[in-house]
Amino acid sequence: MKTLRDTKIGETVRVVKLHGEGAVKRRIMDMGITRGVEVYVRKVAPLGDPVEVTVRGYELSLRRADAEMVEVE
Repeated sequence: MKTLRDTKIGETVRVVKLHGEGAVKRRIMDMGITRGVEVYVRKVAPLGDPVEVTVRGYELSLRRADAEMVEVE
């Protein structure tokens, strides 16, 4: 299982599944990260937190813990 956290800078991946429950999962979905959407990884901070991605034409920063909940292919 590959997560958004494991994705390298410059890669474009497709979301397969969202893990997590309740408010955390809902918040990730509200940011536009849903099953089937393409995500481009733009930057990763030196210590790995946060991860900057482009989703649906806008830029978004995700915490490492949130990025680990997004399974990609």
